[in-house]
Amino acid sequence: MGKQKYYDTALKQERAVLVGVIMPGEKPEQTKEYLEELAFLVDTAGGKVEKVFTQRMSKPDRATFVGTGKLEEIQAYVKAEEIDMVVFDDELSPSQLRNIERELQVKVLDRSNLILDIFAGRAQTAQAKTQVELAQLQYLLPRLTRLWTHLERQKGGIGMRGPGETQIESDRRMILEKISLLKERLKLIDRQNETQRKNRGQLIRVALVGYTNVGKSTIMNMLSKSDVFAENKLFATLDTTVRKVVIENLPFLLSDTVGFIRKLPHHLVECFKSTLDEVREADILVHVVDVSHPNFEDQIHTVNETLKDLGARDKETIMVFNKIDAYVTPETDRHEDEEEAPLTLADFKKSWMAHHNDPAIFISATLKENVEEFKQLLYDKVKVLHTTRYPYDKLLY
Repeated sequence: MGKQKYYDTALKQERAVLVGVIMPGEKPEQTKEYLEELAFLVDTAGGKVEKVFTQRMSKPDRATFVGTGKLEEIQAYVKAEEIDMVVFDDELSPSQLRNIERELQVKVLDRSNLILDIFAGRAQTAQAKTQVELAQLQYLLPRLTRLWTHLERQKGGIGMRGPGETQIESDRRMILEKISLLKERLKLIDRQNETQRKNRGQLIRVALVGYTNVGKSTIMNMLSKSDVFAENKLFATLDTTVRKVVIENLPFLLSDTVGFIRKLPHHLVECFKSTLDEVREADILVHVVDVSHPNFEDQIHTVNETLKDLGARDKETIMVFNKIDAYVTPETDRHEDEEEAPLTLADFKKSWMAHHNDPAIFISATLKENVEEFKQLLYDKVKVLHTTRYPYDKLLY
């Protein structure tokens, strides 16, 4: 009997470089934040960022996005350091993708492809898997002639968790047929979900919304005493989770939805609109904000724009500024010789955040700080709606 062979099937961590274009009017700190978010996306997907390249341009180059000079600089680094992939912060056209891959001779991803890959790894339910597969195929369709063939894709790794080799090998007609089939499957799932929503009875519905990684799932666990997956990664929650919550003697439904993000791929927004029905049909939105993030105001704007696209911008909304324990006063608001002092709850209540958002609440979900005041506010809002809609239940309160 011959010697048994063992193979290490674990994939090594892929090393990446990031590429961003600085457009006119864009501040350096803004570019820095965008690329830090892209690095977080790479980390979430399982990769490691080795270097970041930026190029200031009036508009992206039609052929190579960053221009030939910068591309040559990236190529030299990629070759010297044996980099596995290059990730661009914006969506590349099919021709740009082909040209860049031809020059760099490594895997090239754009922001959309990276986000799709993370979604592919996170999808758990039949609905989420179908939505991601549909978005991937729609993204792939105009890129069928790209340099990396289906044989190259079998190497696996970040950006390669595609809808399966059978679809990659298929021609345009077969992919179109598959897209049509997935759309029909989603319609069926949507009908089933609509029936489930109708069967939930006469309960007020509250939906948690917000940028990705702001603590929505932690708040969900805190309020519903459930065990929704929560971690410090982007898109930790992909499938909408609905739980029945009772505060004092008042029951209502609470849903946790997928986090929003800047430059979310269009295909993904369209495919996930059915998942976000919980947002559209909610009576109250709880907009969770990570107040410790240096650019939380931009994140609020991104969420509000997404809610506007969903037709849910005018719903009654409670602004919840989470992670107050981790808030750092911006240097621009401090004197040079002034030591950084943590803000108290009273300070937050006097801030512009409180004045410009009514109602606004400030909490730390992990430390359970000011949680009782949050619960009371939520109870008051739900109670008003419940007693208005179901006046025969008023004896319960």
